[in-house]
Amino acid sequence: MRRSKYRRANSPAWFSGRRRIVVVAAAALAAFGGVVTVTQISSAGTKNQNNAGTNSALASCDKLQAPARSRLSTQTRKGTYTTNNGRVTQHADDGAGDVATTAQLQARCREWVTNNVANAETLARRGGNNNGGNNGGNNNGGNNTGGNQGNTGGNQGNNGGNASAAPSQAVPSAPAGNGGNNGGNNNGGNNTGGNQGNTGGNQGNNGGNNGGGAVTPPPGAGLGILTNSCETSDLEDHDGFQKGNRCVSTEFGEVGAAANNPTLLITNAPRQVNRNQPFTLQVSTRNLIRDRFLAAGQGGYYVESSVLQGGLVRGHFHTACRILDNRNAAPAPDPVPAFFVATEDSRGGAQPDTVAIQVPGLPQSGEFQCSSWAGDGSHRIPMMERANQTPAFDSVRVRVR
Repeated sequence: MRRSKYRRANSPAWFSGRRRIVVVAAAALAAFGGVVTVTQISSAGTKNQNNAGTNSALASCDKLQAPARSRLSTQTRKGTYTTNNGRVTQHADDGAGDVATTAQLQARCREWVTNNVANAETLARRGGNNNGGNNGGNNNGGNNTGGNQGNTGGNQGNNGGNASAAPSQAVPSAPAGNGGNNGGNNNGGNNTGGNQGNTGGNQGNNGGNNGGGAVTPPPGAGLGILTNSCETSDLEDHDGFQKGNRCVSTEFGEVGAAANNPTLLITNAPRQVNRNQPFTLQVSTRNLIRDRFLAAGQGGYYVESSVLQGGLVRGHFHTACRILDNRNAAPAPDPVPAFFVATEDSRGGAQPDTVAIQVPGLPQSGEFQCSSWAGDGSHRIPMMERANQTPAFDSVRVRVR
């Protein structure tokens, strides 16, 4: 979690209030490779304490418990399966049925801590504590000398840019020390300074924050925005599973140019079918690379920022069919649909193409709404450059007799 450069100059390092702890290891397991996102890891309290951050993170891993199973759509084939002669992968209910066990969560969380937090602390002890903490932050953190001298500590702090949110395996990680270099060397004098260089550079956090760096107004200043951070929320942090009344701290991520924003259209659908009669929906997408999917039941919900490749969003798309009890009023949001799949096939791009979605049949007579919409790696409809663009969403009505 990067510290916003728009924070007040006297704000405490990384977090305030209930978030000022050594490690809040809310570990969320990402599908396909078992990458775990450990959110909001702070080394502010680990200065001069060997392995303190690692031990606290591991202790938090041991407290993780498997989430409760969520309600699933009634007619969808369960699990993950392929269609279109094996070319298209379908994830029933956005992977909600693929629920991680407690043992899996704890084991993968500990593996992530070992590979990220522990390695960063080891490198910091070899050179980051003295050069990064003393020279970079405490003594000269607020000026150019401090920023530059913090480079050694920041670089030694390896996972400076990565420790607060592990990237998926499909997205190349930053080079070793890159986050620390940006934190200690490039921005040593402002709020981002020591903070980005997590272990090595973060030792210089106080120096960087108190060094008199410029503070600029945040986006939307003067509009009376309610908040732009979970630091002001009294809700619990979201942990990557399907839970409400939580606050999501994942950054929005990258938004492409208007001409590259995703679009979607249902190009062919039946107007009416019989009960339990299989049918096909043809769905066309443009500017969507369909190669990112993190199962909701594995902790991949709302944990990955939007990522562009060649200016295009990486993600997948969803298709669902639900009964409409009243054609003249918006439906209730909580009932599970009859059908829901997330489609990922490692295809898609700037040119439009079409995927066939096979619905196994709908169970009762009435009017159904069948919808498709694009999703980024965290299942959100992709962002758009302009406010007056149409989201990548389409819907049709199907009468079931």
